[in-house]
Amino acid sequence: MDTQEQIKFLKAIHPFENLTKKQLEYFAENLDIVYLKKEEIIQNFSQEPRFLYFIIKGIVQEKNEDSEVLSLYSNHEFFDSISLIENFSKNCFVTTEETICYTLPREIFIQVLHENPALENFFFQSISEKLNGNINHEKNKELVNLMVAKVKDARVHKALILPFETSIYEAVKQLKEKKVPTLLLKDKEKNLHIVTDSDFREKVILNKMSFDDSVGKISNSGLKYVNEDDFLFNAQLLMTKHGLKRLIVKNSNHDIVGVLDQISLSSFFATHTFSVSNEIAKATNVEELKIASQSLLKIVKSLYAKGVKVAFISKLINQLNRKIMDKLFNMIAPEELIGKSTLIVMGSEGRAEQILKTDQDNALILDDNCKIEKAKLETFTKEYTQTLVDFGFPPCEGNIMLSNPYWCRTQKEFKDLIYDWITHPSEEKFMNLAIFYDAFCASGNRQLLDDLKQHLFKVCADSQSFYMHFAKIIMDFDVPLGFFDGFVFDSKDKEHKHELDIKKGGIFIVVQGVRALSLEYKLMRVNTLKRIKELTDKNIFTKEFSQELSEAFNYLNSLKLKSNIEKMDSAQTIDNYIDPDKLNRMEKDLLKDSFKIINKLKKILESHYKLNYV
Repeated sequence: MDTQEQIKFLKAIHPFENLTKKQLEYFAENLDIVYLKKEEIIQNFSQEPRFLYFIIKGIVQEKNEDSEVLSLYSNHEFFDSISLIENFSKNCFVTTEETICYTLPREIFIQVLHENPALENFFFQSISEKLNGNINHEKNKELVNLMVAKVKDARVHKALILPFETSIYEAVKQLKEKKVPTLLLKDKEKNLHIVTDSDFREKVILNKMSFDDSVGKISNSGLKYVNEDDFLFNAQLLMTKHGLKRLIVKNSNHDIVGVLDQISLSSFFATHTFSVSNEIAKATNVEELKIASQSLLKIVKSLYAKGVKVAFISKLINQLNRKIMDKLFNMIAPEELIGKSTLIVMGSEGRAEQILKTDQDNALILDDNCKIEKAKLETFTKEYTQTLVDFGFPPCEGNIMLSNPYWCRTQKEFKDLIYDWITHPSEEKFMNLAIFYDAFCASGNRQLLDDLKQHLFKVCADSQSFYMHFAKIIMDFDVPLGFFDGFVFDSKDKEHKHELDIKKGGIFIVVQGVRALSLEYKLMRVNTLKRIKELTDKNIFTKEFSQELSEAFNYLNSLKLKSNIEKMDSAQTIDNYIDPDKLNRMEKDLLKDSFKIINKLKKILESHYKLNYV
């Protein structure tokens, strides 16, 4: 390849179009070509980097020390500028197939970098953005430090632990000397308690307490803990779930190392998730709750734009959705239902895999001893369903909502219904069984639901015939990938002639296949990724396939979310279709790889359940 072709190659890659003619020629003259085998390590951890790599053909993975894939690089992409600038390789780069790259010596790259202001601004700005979780460039989304940051990377306040009986005066004196905002107390049973600055203001000063009183009198219990090596985003989820402003941080030896507060997360999270959680908790009427619920879409868009993985977004939004549903239930439910019923969410909402507000899938389980008039119950269930519609949760087209008497029953009536679903199967009953198995308690007495699931396992027993027919549903759905790796479109669907139904052709197959195996092995987990992990622990899946399947599932959901956000912004109808022509080369290849993995899952299920003989 001559120099002109190399220059043309470089100019097509952002930001190298900003190079001057002389600089492009200088780069081109110093490029070399390397041929790399499949699974060849190009650059290892802690290694001093020597080259900037431009991929001509192939795929390269960037992995951290836990072998987690942080990013993928494909044709006409480069790596790793950060390592070259810092002269240190934090991660490992390895090929996933035979790969051909141009290599540019580090000294050439650094020299031109400092000579070209546009280039220098791009790379140093990118590093800053990555460190602050604000990078927006599509190909670097999986590198966002927002997702790889650990709790210890945030500002963790030192732990000041005093005896429970310490006087209020001495406690304040110690806080001032140690310059920490939070105090931990240990009682005689070695239980921990917490005291914050607001406790001193609201409990000591306003109540005119004596400074000689025990500071333990104004303390709070029920602390939640997080490991310093856990992901910072998991700490955010924990705070959101429990409505907390602080978590106690431990190290690997279970020693307390400090306190993580909400303010310390602000540099990593630019969304208002915690404030929304507080708005939900503080809402005193339905209108205030509605206002809080309207912020969720903004959070989804913000997190997605920052490159947060779909699995984490869905966890967070699911926590907030459940807070809304629980709060609404306790606001408007008749007194007879409180403590004597269970509001459940089912389907994708139950599995914590629903991100945007789609159809309601909910039901109400009544304790067999619950005494409530039929008319009063019907009034409440209709009001609850309609209020959720007002909040932006559309009614279910299949009428799977607690306003439908079919989905509002006593526990005994649900047991009879489950027995009927299993012993007199039909397509509709299999669907009902599937969405019910995915049910999760959103409010009320969780034990009512747990008892029904145990009843479900008991009725299914060891009927291999039942599991075979339940799993066979996936055979009605084809993965839209041809023999020669070309996408296969539904010629009968004129409206979506050149589009792929990513749910039917991929997501549903994974959900139903994993659900069938989970039901057979009586797993209580409802989330698909968690089910995959438990099935792997039981040696149903190999660790390698488990990782592949999880990644494929996440990728398909990412494409679906990306497509839906784009459709919302352009006022189009949200659906499950994507246009592969709108994907770049790497995205198309990843989509094909994901479909191949799902085909592999189908073969595993065909063999396990002997589906060819059903």
